[in-house]
Amino acid sequence: MNKYIGLLSTQLEAFMAVANHKSVHAGARAIHISQAAMTQRIHALEQKLKITLFIRTRQGMHLTSEGEQLLRYCHVVSDYSNETLANIANAGIDQIQRVKISGPSSIMISRIIPNCLALMKKFPMLYITFDINDTNDIITQLRCGASQFAIFDPDKITRDMEFKTITPEKYLLVCTSQWKSRKLLDIIKTERIIDFDESDKTTLNYLKQFDLLKFSQTDRLFVNRNESLCKMFLSGYGYGTLTKEFAAPYFKTGDLIKLNSGKIFEHSLSLAWYSRPKPPQYFLAILETII
Repeated sequence: MNKYIGLLSTQLEAFMAVANHKSVHAGARAIHISQAAMTQRIHALEQKLKITLFIRTRQGMHLTSEGEQLLRYCHVVSDYSNETLANIANAGIDQIQRVKISGPSSIMISRIIPNCLALMKKFPMLYITFDINDTNDIITQLRCGASQFAIFDPDKITRDMEFKTITPEKYLLVCTSQWKSRKLLDIIKTERIIDFDESDKTTLNYLKQFDLLKFSQTDRLFVNRNESLCKMFLSGYGYGTLTKEFAAPYFKTGDLIKLNSGKIFEHSLSLAWYSRPKPPQYFLAILETII
């Protein structure tokens, strides 16, 4: 647990422990109290706030929407506590600041990480955790305060979030170079699409934009890692979309080729965060860096 968490009440300390460890038993052990005492603190907090904070499932203790809001509040208070106490203790000497950015692998690898590495040279005490995440868990990470920034589709932005539109990802339709002598329509009519999962509509949207969807097969293959996706393309299991940046090395080696004359489909993205009364300089610098 954070060494400055003591600035929060014992009930909030208990709440954060259960939220982080997904278990009353593990949370109690983390802050060195009994399981019974932990249960009492959580119950008292729920009674005080008149809300339910957790739902007990077979996979552990899951936060309710109210619980997510409270955890985000606790993270923010903890962050401010760290900054204030460190300044007092060290007479204004710079202290480590930790920030977590969550986003899909394609944009994180090609744009976010390279840009933010340069930023960390400007702020030597800024420690950024890059959460490469291709699941809907990105939004949960932001809502509960585990991540300070998250990148996802604009239609998933909620009213309580601050956001800005960033440069869209540019997708190309690709396949193995073994098919370079085949016609585009032949590939689309006879081969399967490979996407991340059933919710991934990128390839379908690409085909729709260029009036090709009506020729495609309805059955798709799924693999939720870009590297594995590429391996399936290379092996000739199907075709699909990759971002221009991610596919570039495979074009260079000649292992993958562009279909549809290299025409591009743009996928919109937003950077989201929760507002702070007085954002520190490194926070504002991250907002300026991610474009």
